[in-house]
Amino acid sequence: MLIKIGKWLLFILFALTITGAFIWAPLKEGLGEFTRVIYFHVPMAWMAVLFFLLAAYYSYRYLQSKNLLFDAYAQVSNEMGILFAILATVTGSIWAKQIWHSYWNWDPRETSIFILLLIYGAYFSLRSALEQEDRRARLSAVYSLLAFVSVPFFVFIVPRIYFSLHPEPVLNAQGKINMEARQRIVFFSSLILQTVLFLWVFNIRRTQVKLKMILRRYEETKTFKEN
Repeated sequence: MLIKIGKWLLFILFALTITGAFIWAPLKEGLGEFTRVIYFHVPMAWMAVLFFLLAAYYSYRYLQSKNLLFDAYAQVSNEMGILFAILATVTGSIWAKQIWHSYWNWDPRETSIFILLLIYGAYFSLRSALEQEDRRARLSAVYSLLAFVSVPFFVFIVPRIYFSLHPEPVLNAQGKINMEARQRIVFFSSLILQTVLFLWVFNIRRTQVKLKMILRRYEETKTFKEN
């Protein structure tokens, strides 16, 4: 009962946040209607970092325990991480087209996320190239941990070392995003609610993977006994 209430509450709050983003929150001078992209672009970038972090955590757990379930969780985490990295890139490109008159400008942030996409794309290439399960899990875990080391560097450090056309200096000359009260409410509501929603989706995927592995082990045991 509580879970059902929580789902409806999440749905209602999400609907109110989206409505607020398009109707209630004021537009930023100079950005016009494209101010609304920020309410979705930033949470997507945040979710990418969060899922890459989860992938690194589960990779560490696999190396520690050799439990293939943790390898499966790491794979799901990286799948969701690269999905949100792509969505952050697409929404950022939409914003860039309006403000900079070009979908891609090789801005430090754009370049950084492009490199991250290549790094994590290679993770899936590595997995597809290895057939032996234990070896694939071990090498993937090591690669995932090493890949995450680059995430803080490309997401938080590089864009602040070099001049960027990113919204931070565009919205405020001091490099800070100054928002009005209604903008701030919608922004943080969107950030929190998207985090809750997609962690819930991740938990569903994790349960699905766990059940699939249990079923596979059951079938393998059954086949072994029959033989």
